[in-house]
Order: sequence, then structure tokens, then C-alpha cells
Amino acid sequence: MCGRYTITVTLEELMLHYWVADSNVPFQQPKFNVAPGQMVLAVINDGTKNKLGELKWGLVPSWAESIKLGNKMINARSETVWDKPAFRPLMSRKRCIIPADGFYEWQQQDDNRKQPMRIVRRDRKLFSMAGLYDTWTSAEGIKLSTCTILTTAPNSLMAPIHDRMPVILQREDEATWLDRSMNDPQVLNRLLQPFPAEQLEAYPVGAGVGSVKKDDDSCIAPLVSNA
Repeated sequence: MCGRYTITVTLEELMLHYWVADSNVPFQQPKFNVAPGQMVLAVINDGTKNKLGELKWGLVPSWAESIKLGNKMINARSETVWDKPAFRPLMSRKRCIIPADGFYEWQQQDDNRKQPMRIVRRDRKLFSMAGLYDTWTSAEGIKLSTCTILTTAPNSLMAPIHDRMPVILQREDEATWLDRSMNDPQVLNRLLQPFPAEQLEAYPVGAGVGSVKKDDDSCIAPLVSNA
């Protein structure tokens, strides 16, 4: 799964990377411990241009009776998105990108302890996690836009850490994923592959990242061994 990540780049870097001319996000404060239930930065395409805005992490389908469903839908398995009623219609027209520059996963240790690991690109560049979004409307007419992050099988780097990893899109595939006119399952499924292990790096970080209240640069500091 993907349950925590980081996004520490500037708003200007995000807008340049995704060719966004304007945004309703006033500024981007570095986030070192993004968690489910929070408002997260996301990129969508409105049919003519890319837009950068915020979505609540935890998908609430438009047909849901309650927003509580979002607590269970922070991730979607890419292998079954075409089969699930909550995801199938979104794959056709409501795909999004959740920008990140790292994500966390907890690796089981021999002493039954779980060691948090941060996974980043080796070149430390921004990357795009594939997502889906939807808008839910309450009985009072209040709208809530939410998202989920797609996951896939682990690559060789991730396999010893966890049995899932987020779908990270190749740079050249980002436009295809956002293109609302593209709804060919074969084309889209080819994008939902494990990111090459040789382009990623994992390193241990402090246990403090386990608390959603902790959100500073100490979260991403490499853990120094006492050995």
C-alpha cells in the first residue's frame, strides 16, 4: 500500500513540471509526512489544460451514502480497478496525478519491530503517483473532492520491504494518464507497472514518522546507526 509520502518541492517547481499556467493553491509548504485524510496536492486535466489543486486523500465515490467510506479507500489495486464499481468509471475520465518526492513504508524486522523506510528516486527528482478522483455531494449540497493512489506489485527493491508499492508513472506517460480522451484499458494498463528498481533508493528513517503529528525535515533524515 501507500499510506504516507513527502512532497517538499516548491509550487513553482510543480507548476513547471506539469505545465500548469495557474493554480488555486496559494503556496506550497514542504510536507514531510503526508497522511490519509489530509488535503493533498493533485494534478488533473480539464480537457484542455492541466490544473493543480487539492483533493482529500481517501476516495469517497459519488454514490456513497457516507464520507466514512473514504477511510477505507486510500489505495486502489491497479490489477482490479476495472472490476470494482468504485473505480471502473473513474478509470475512464477521472484520473489524476499525486506529486511526491518520496514515500514511506514499514519493513518488518527479525525482532518483530517495524523499521520505517523512505523510498526516493536516486536522482531525488519529483515523481508522479497515479491516482483516481471523484466528487461526492452531501444531502445539503456540500461538495467534497477526494482521491485514491493506485498500487502495484513491488519491484526488487520494494519486495523485501513491502508487498505493494504505489504506481509511479514514467515522465513520458504522465500526459497519457491525464488525457481524458484516452480510455483504452490496454494502453492505460501498460502504465500501471512497477517502477524500475534501479531508479529508486530506500533508506531507514526515525520512528517518529509514525506519528501524523510529526511533520518536519527530521522525518526524512537518514537514520544513523549506533553500531
